[in-house]
Amino acid sequence: MAIESINPATGELIRRFEPLSGDAIQQKLDLASKAFKSYAAVPMSHRSLCMRKLANLLEEDAVELAEMITTEMGKPIKASHAELAKCAAACRYYAENAVRMLAPEIITTEASRSYVRWDPLGVVLAVMPWNFPFWQVFRFLAPALMAGNVGLLKHAPNVPQCALAIESLVRRAGFPRGTFQTLLIETRQVDGVLADERIVAVTLTGSESAGRAVGAQAGWLIKKSVLELGGSDPFLVMSSADLDLAVENAVQSRCINSGQSCIAAKRFIVHAAIYNEFERLFVAAMAAMRVGDPMIDATQIGPMATRRQLENLDQQVNAAITAGAKLLTGGRRILGPGFYFEPTVLAGLPRTASVYHDEIFGPVALLFKANDLNQAIEMANDTPFGLAASAWTRDPDEQQRMVTEIQAGSVFLNKMVASDPRLPFGGIKHSGYGRELSAAGMREFMNAKTVVIA
Repeated sequence: MAIESINPATGELIRRFEPLSGDAIQQKLDLASKAFKSYAAVPMSHRSLCMRKLANLLEEDAVELAEMITTEMGKPIKASHAELAKCAAACRYYAENAVRMLAPEIITTEASRSYVRWDPLGVVLAVMPWNFPFWQVFRFLAPALMAGNVGLLKHAPNVPQCALAIESLVRRAGFPRGTFQTLLIETRQVDGVLADERIVAVTLTGSESAGRAVGAQAGWLIKKSVLELGGSDPFLVMSSADLDLAVENAVQSRCINSGQSCIAAKRFIVHAAIYNEFERLFVAAMAAMRVGDPMIDATQIGPMATRRQLENLDQQVNAAITAGAKLLTGGRRILGPGFYFEPTVLAGLPRTASVYHDEIFGPVALLFKANDLNQAIEMANDTPFGLAASAWTRDPDEQQRMVTEIQAGSVFLNKMVASDPRLPFGGIKHSGYGRELSAAGMREFMNAKTVVIA
């Protein structure tokens, strides 16, 4: 089955690729294995030099690369430029801080010297999604390569051009041949690659079902895995919040990347005292979002990335309405070429509805009313996911309770959730395990080797 790049703004086929054959996969695995044996000995100073060059290339080629991202997965062109800038910043961050992060940790014991050193593991398979086709890869790539690991990328099947462009950029930056390669393969071929003895670990960002499959196989093979899966992030607004600022961030958080983000706010839980006013402002702002051609700077919401994503979103909205949710705005596919959906707000979805427990990937917001802080926190935690949460209150006691009691990998107070190379990123519960970014993310694929000298 061919791997196809389709423009989601028009539905037109851009380019078709044939998946790699078994022999071609073996050649890439062999090259990666050989590359690790020599690359692990490359001085950190040289890795840093290459990483800085990679950041420069991302900026120099930004116009061409941003157009590729937008054409292949549909995000507004401004968002594509912002994604590339974030990748460049991450490259520079790890180039500047890797030595500090991986410095030996001295520990006082009875021995004359005891310490922990960090050694790279080897060839890591990265299974990545389409929604941030560069950033999702670079937040693995930058720390992994600085640590001395080697990467093999299995990207989402609808962004093959982005996948190949990333491999080319790494090579042009001066990293040794085989240090980072793209595998244009089908999902069914992942099992065979992961089972290969030359692969020592795997990182996956994607759906819960994909995480279960890869995590189960990695566990059986006794290989390290990091899973960053779905999210149904709550956005809590208490009566003391700055209402205008909360609404502004609520709309931005729900509609970022056309609503196709694991850390986008999806469930908006609002205190009863301000619920009516929040609903009025929020619905008006969502309805005013500009949907259209993602190549136009003024566009705020582009198409869904694939026809399948559009159809899934349409089914979820219809199921929510059937289950008893009230439609406040939007709710329909936009007829015509491309995979567009109206910005939508649904209120009062009953807990018994299946949609209540699922992740919604698109510009669709679920609005709930909470009578007090206790109920708001209870509703925030009433999900199988635990990726991140955004909470809005100026009350110090409420802030502390939210930080302590909300079940999530991240809690942002009076701020929209975002990933940052300086901070650990990841979730709990069905949102996965392990961390990306920061020193914690870099060390996920390293051996904490204890050294004791008598």
